[in-house]
Amino acid sequence: MGPLAALLLADGRLPVGAYVYSAGLEPAVAAGLTREEIPALLRARVRTVCVTEAAAAVLAAREAVARDPVDYGPLQRALAARTPVAPLREVGAALGRGVHRLALRLAPGHPAIAALDTAVLPGPPVLRPLRPVVTGALGAVLGLAEAELARTVVYDDLQAVASAALKLLPGDPLDSVAWVAQTASSVEEAVVEAVATSKPSDLPARSAPLIEQWALEHARTERRLFLA
Repeated sequence: MGPLAALLLADGRLPVGAYVYSAGLEPAVAAGLTREEIPALLRARVRTVCVTEAAAAVLAAREAVARDPVDYGPLQRALAARTPVAPLREVGAALGRGVHRLALRLAPGHPAIAALDTAVLPGPPVLRPLRPVVTGALGAVLGLAEAELARTVVYDDLQAVASAALKLLPGDPLDSVAWVAQTASSVEEAVVEAVATSKPSDLPARSAPLIEQWALEHARTERRLFLA
């Protein structure tokens, strides 16, 4: 499917449950983030969360096509270690479940999809495959180039913030488009870094302490619109 697959995976209407995810915007708003500060949040996510998840997806795709048998375990462990906050790991697994369901529909029986069971980490709690791992496996099956896959992962995160802003901090919808467009050069830098990552131990591990703190606070909130 190639380029069409990239469009499919980047479509916010894809029925994989991503609509329940604000990519950290809701807890940020609860902590006082203003609408004017959303572009700064997007830039921060590109440099931290996004580049790590894009690199993980690229490594998962390589594992899917280069190894027999496929083993996503080392990658899952490396990504989990770079997601130190339990609520974010739980959300990553929940979103991964949605993509996994899609993968089972599009490529039933494919060895790279069946091998996602190797990404399950024993608990407690048991950690199911995280979304970048599943997205990378599905991207490989669908024929995405590595740069396309990395760009799709980054764009999906930015679009989650931009879409959630329409509910949390309403304003001109065109602003959301502009915010994402303004990150173009940073996105391409993240794509280059993701593709250059050679093994799980080399996954970028940049700290995003405020995002992690907000996630912990959000997990204790009883009234919320998004999981994270």
